[in-house]
Amino acid sequence: MSAVTQNLTAAHAEVKAEIARTDAKTALLLAFVGAVLAGGWTIARDLPLNPLAYAAGGLGLALLIGAAGLLLRSVRPNIKGRHGFPLWATLTPEQITDRTASRDLAADIAGLSRLAVAKFTCLRRAVDLTCAGGTLLILALVFALGGAA
Repeated sequence: MSAVTQNLTAAHAEVKAEIARTDAKTALLLAFVGAVLAGGWTIARDLPLNPLAYAAGGLGLALLIGAAGLLLRSVRPNIKGRHGFPLWATLTPEQITDRTASRDLAADIAGLSRLAVAKFTCLRRAVDLTCAGGTLLILALVFALGGAA
């Protein structure tokens, strides 16, 4: 195996590992956002809320729902069949052999890298929305407990 092939194989594995890490982070953040939404809703039902608490809490919950939407978009499966498992499911065994024999690893790395960047961008925006939403929920709690009185 040539040095170029080894480097391409290593780069391909690195990009695939980065996608897996991003998906794992996304799953953890989605679970966290869900727990914060459930907890925020439970607390809000039991507290006497004033208009400022309603406004801050409502905006905070809306931001968390937006974050959940971004996270779901990030992990949404792509089944258009351009590459990966969906493509292999549409081919005959002979076509699979032909396709893998002529595989362009550099093009695959570029495509997977674009996918990784898109996933990472969604994750980053979701983290920002989660931080902003959490801050607003804390502010709503302060308002509800008399901090704005």
